[in-house]
Amino acid sequence: MESIKTAKLFDLSHSIARSLLEKSEYPFEVLPKISNFILELGKTLNDDEFNKVGENIWVSKTAKVAPTASITGPCIIDEGAEIRHSAFIRGNAIVGKNAVVGNSTELKNVILFDNAQVPHYNYVGDSVLGYKAHLGAGAITSNVKSNKTLVTVKVGEKRLETGLKKFGAMLGDEVEVGCGSVLNPGTVIGKKSQIYPLSSVRGAVPENSIYKRLGEIVTKY
Repeated sequence: MESIKTAKLFDLSHSIARSLLEKSEYPFEVLPKISNFILELGKTLNDDEFNKVGENIWVSKTAKVAPTASITGPCIIDEGAEIRHSAFIRGNAIVGKNAVVGNSTELKNVILFDNAQVPHYNYVGDSVLGYKAHLGAGAITSNVKSNKTLVTVKVGEKRLETGLKKFGAMLGDEVEVGCGSVLNPGTVIGKKSQIYPLSSVRGAVPENSIYKRLGEIVTKY
């Protein structure tokens, strides 16, 4: 299970949520804690650097937020982030420095590390996306199993019980997800891996890999 641990997936220096994440062995452990973390952190943010624009919504003065974006707190939008036309942030969301949340993209209970991008028609729920992680157009995280049972993470032949009903995906730093892909509940993708377009991904994908289709994962050279 070493490959899906927080320290293996992320460089925590690239997130305002570092103090939350570094206490977790596995990153999905932070999902029930994001809301309270934002509420506590928001109170400490410098008024010279952040505006409080609504109930429990803190936005960096250097961030760009389209007037048509819908944002519900608790939420923190960090320096240089861009929230584009018709973005829908439903709450419990941390948007990192220089991150992009695009047209018709929906966020709910998520952490986006610095420079993460979800720019076109994405759904990201109950998930953590690492530094420079990128979802192609129409790629989504599916966060609830069809039979509504608790989510497990499959790593090889082993399974890790999460105790969570809602768990989308954990994407390591610099992960690239192709257009139209579905990341099924409990997906974990290691650093610098690539997911082919139109993929349906389950379980853990090792770092520095190319995911072509279920059962075919090759190491990058």
